[in-house]
Amino acid sequence: MFAVIFRAEIGELDQEYSELAGKLRQLAMDKYGCVEFFALCEGNQEVAISYWPDMTSIQAWKADPLHAQAQKKGRAGWYNRYLVQVAEIHRQYQVPAE
Repeated sequence: MFAVIFRAEIGELDQEYSELAGKLRQLAMDKYGCVEFFALCEGNQEVAISYWPDMTSIQAWKADPLHAQAQKKGRAGWYNRYLVQVAEIHRQYQVPAE
């Protein structure tokens, strides 16, 4: 299992951002195998974490044309800056155990 962590300083978000974000989340889950996705905003900071079964799924998602369009718009103004980290999950547990 892998996690993609997206951290950003928000620039100018608009209605198109809101609509596209929802479409992209659903596309990631339906077409590319994303297992879970959540995002939180506080002030002008956004953190999104998505979980993926393998690197192949992540790479296919990154290459998706709609996602590439969103990345371009993100660089053009939605975000002042962002950082993407890809991490492999080596261990996990939860309470209460299932």
